[in-house]
Amino acid sequence: MTVPPITIEPMHSMYNQQIGQLLVHGFRGKFQTLTKLNDGELVLFFEKLFDHVPADPASQRMVALQEGEVIGTISIKWKTESDRMQIFPAWKNLDGFGKWNLLKMFIGLSLLDHKPQAGECYISDVVVHPDHQGKGIGNLLLQWAQDFVQAQPSLDKLSLYVAGKNPRAEQLYQRLAFHTQRRVSSFLSHLLFKEKKWSYMVKRLK
Repeated sequence: MTVPPITIEPMHSMYNQQIGQLLVHGFRGKFQTLTKLNDGELVLFFEKLFDHVPADPASQRMVALQEGEVIGTISIKWKTESDRMQIFPAWKNLDGFGKWNLLKMFIGLSLLDHKPQAGECYISDVVVHPDHQGKGIGNLLLQWAQDFVQAQPSLDKLSLYVAGKNPRAEQLYQRLAFHTQRRVSSFLSHLLFKEKKWSYMVKRLK
């Protein structure tokens, strides 16, 4: 039986809903701890967020596609000469979620945000659909990020954070030549997400 090919392509607005579903698959525990939004509401929140947040020239989201279906996604960001503040859409574009839920979501997203240093390409998220895990799709997405860094003269390393409660993920990244550079604790992260400890991991490429 021939397996349909998997391609890695830039994000397009037509994929916003599917990417929202992937993010909920990957991070529902964090955001449902933070808010009272159910899966469908969280998907719609991310879909509207993608619809209304202007593209940042110092970031890129890619999708893994198989037969037109988004089965994985990765988002990266890097430092530029003129740092831009993270922009969230106006309240009116996110009607229906409740202002308290929106406030907590924006605080949570800001807390999870990381400002890359010179030469650093930060992996904001990488998610593979549960039905397609264990098939090497995560490796394909990480390889795309590595190729991106190696093609950019100003970048020399990949970085990411792994939750302390997920040692298997840390071991996986270690097998991919990421090294744990430091471990951090955050009372605010514990308060919002029940995730106090995080590992900051780096893979040097040049």
